[in-house]
Amino acid sequence: MRVLRTILAAAVGVIVGATVVAAQDGAASYPNRPIKIIVPFAAGGTTDVLARIVGQALTAKWGQPVIIENRAGAGATIGADMVAKSPPDGYTLLMGATHHSIAQSAYSRVPYDFGRDFSPVTVIALVPNMVVVNAKVPARTIEEFITLAKQKPGSLNYGTAGAGTAHHLIGEMFKLKTGTDIVHVPYRGSAPALADLMGGQVQVMFDTVTSGLPQVRDGMTRALAVTTARRSSALPDVPTLAEGPIPGFDVGTWFGLLAPADTAPSIVEKLNHQVVEIVNSPEARARMLELGAEPVGNSSVGMAAQIRKEIETFGALTKQLQLVVD
Repeated sequence: MRVLRTILAAAVGVIVGATVVAAQDGAASYPNRPIKIIVPFAAGGTTDVLARIVGQALTAKWGQPVIIENRAGAGATIGADMVAKSPPDGYTLLMGATHHSIAQSAYSRVPYDFGRDFSPVTVIALVPNMVVVNAKVPARTIEEFITLAKQKPGSLNYGTAGAGTAHHLIGEMFKLKTGTDIVHVPYRGSAPALADLMGGQVQVMFDTVTSGLPQVRDGMTRALAVTTARRSSALPDVPTLAEGPIPGFDVGTWFGLLAPADTAPSIVEKLNHQVVEIVNSPEARARMLELGAEPVGNSSVGMAAQIRKEIETFGALTKQLQLVVD
């Protein structure tokens, strides 16, 4: 019996050792084939734009194609679920965002646990959201818009990148704190919502600066306020909500890269090193700032801590707002 236990222990040791060596070899040769970055929104939005900046730079660095694949729907949870259930080998990654921290509590059913089923790599950028209206809306300031909304309760619509996203949560917070009644219209991403904002089908969005900035600059839409405590470097003349009608209002949207849980730490570390290097490069920083995104590039540990804190914070907030998405 003792001999049998010895043989079994030796066999287990050989298997574990072989697994460790295989993992190390995989990390050393990573990447040796194309990588997919899943963007859980339609093409053209902030998540998509930032993913393409990083994907193009990684392709140039590694000589392996980095493919951006858009899997929109269900407030970004369809794409996230696909990555959560992918092999943890570093070849299928998620371009995640604040939306995922919110969805964990806002959705009645989420097919994964955002705090448990992913290995955070790094936050790429923080982007302020803005209150932006169709150019024909007769409001030149945020105060005028609030007055208009109160005069016409239920007649103004706000578009979002989907139910349970940051755009939605910010919109509901705005309604709660201003006592206004505007109707939520969810889309499968910022780009289609923005198209309808310009067309007048919806009158307002709480969109990210990155997504909506070109239309603001062209005069097709009008930015009335930003939602973070500090003004956007891309829109320095646009006041914050905190400066005006809603003191203390401070909500923005982060965007970052995540791998499936149990991805080898060496692969996560390699990804972090390369992506942070890209984020800090003069070319990428200039491009992000031009788009209205503030570059970050933190550690994987720092990103994980941020996500844990956000899930707790947004969980309490969605409960206060009684926000449940089916």
